[in-house]
Amino acid sequence: MDQTLSGKVAIVTGASRGIGQSIAETLAQAGAKVVIASRKQDDLDKAAASIKEQGGEALPVAAHTGKKDTLTALVQKTIDTYGRLDILVNNAATNPHFGTLLDAEDSLWQKTIEVNIMGNVWLCQAAVPHMQKGGGGKIINIASIVGLNPGRFQGIYSATKAAIISLTKTLAMELGSDNIQVNAIAPGLVQTKFAQVLWESESMMEVVQTRTPLGRIGQPEEIAGLALWLASPASSFTTGGVFVVDGGITLGSL
Repeated sequence: MDQTLSGKVAIVTGASRGIGQSIAETLAQAGAKVVIASRKQDDLDKAAASIKEQGGEALPVAAHTGKKDTLTALVQKTIDTYGRLDILVNNAATNPHFGTLLDAEDSLWQKTIEVNIMGNVWLCQAAVPHMQKGGGGKIINIASIVGLNPGRFQGIYSATKAAIISLTKTLAMELGSDNIQVNAIAPGLVQTKFAQVLWESESMMEVVQTRTPLGRIGQPEEIAGLALWLASPASSFTTGGVFVVDGGITLGSL
């Protein structure tokens, strides 16, 4: 099964660290030209340098996933530089509220919805016409297992990730005739800075490790391997899927 990406161009958001950086590195190693995006240019420059040191090609472009104009500019920069866009990985997300759902201020709802939902929508709106022009493409949305079963004190984040799962299925239905495959990855707890408040908690880790058949949390590269398959020709008959990568914790075993 062909998992090479030679000649392909990919955008990965939230790519200056964690899961996004690991996905960008993996796609670049497979031969893709990777445009990496996040809010801070300095962090992006470091991530791009790391990819180049590994023999890959990366273009760092600062963009705020909650601001439509910067996302439109991100896609345009990609087209201006490489002339095409084949793969979009919507990874950037935020989770500013850790607490009960009804106690959250409106501003926290708005920020989370703008970044986690509308950012994906805006990027797809900008990217899809170029994929259609090129004869097809791949869209990979990073959801979460809390989009399937809500996480305690993560109500807003959980709701937005559930929306991403629905968005993935709808886009897969609407874009199939354009040879654009749309899939989602739903990770469990992964050791990233984004999830640090969870995996640094001894009590939380004890619960997670006890409930997880593999007895541990995940690493970013364990998400990136699946992303490569979904971005490659090997997954050409796969669309609308939600792929859980969680060490088995959602099995609910006692």
